[in-house]
Amino acid sequence: MTVSGRTVLLAGATSPSGLTIARALIGAGARVVAVGRDKGKLDALAAAARPAVDASADAAHGSIRVESCSLTNEAEVAALATRLAEDGEHIDGLVPLVGGWRGGGGLAGQTEEDYRALEQAFTAVRVTSRAFDADLRASEAGRFAIISSTAVARPLAGGANYAAVKAASESWTRAVAQGFAKAARDTDQPLRAAAVVLRVRGLDESIDRVAAQIVKLWDVDAAELNDRVIDLA
Repeated sequence: MTVSGRTVLLAGATSPSGLTIARALIGAGARVVAVGRDKGKLDALAAAARPAVDASADAAHGSIRVESCSLTNEAEVAALATRLAEDGEHIDGLVPLVGGWRGGGGLAGQTEEDYRALEQAFTAVRVTSRAFDADLRASEAGRFAIISSTAVARPLAGGANYAAVKAASESWTRAVAQGFAKAARDTDQPLRAAAVVLRVRGLDESIDRVAAQIVKLWDVDAAELNDRVIDLA
């Protein structure tokens, strides 16, 4: 199996990492659904990502579609899932990219305002994974991947808010993995869906490795991949 011909939804695609990951997926022949709140930024992303289709001989099926949606709004994400299903677009991969950094100032500097801003990333993980859970389970090769941080294993006082949100996202992802495994056992079917955590020290310096690893998720059997934490630091 490969990612070629698969449909992968990038949730929060207008983040700095979105373009690199979209290009890698399109270059490998995937259909990318790029989702974000700003239509103008999404259109710019699509225009920048499309040359990857022409640059790769393996990208016969590579394409990109953009969808405006607030990824922390459960009703909007549910409507997006319905809209894609009605168009015959069944999701094989989901990668939440909503994120950001706020920190510093030791423990006393960890403000409630900063935490609530960072918490949006965890909310997007929860909302999108629930909305597309059925699609990922039904896929021949469903993949759910989050980008986490080495701060989870070694949290610092000045990044306590950030580490806490990343730790919560990792726990949620492992619960998704358990759900995939249980569904396969209950139906006496082979495991076809996998949920994984990709840990990096800093996304800016690791984004090319992250993009390559996301493409490779479809090269590995789900049973080997599910519930893994892959350290890319």
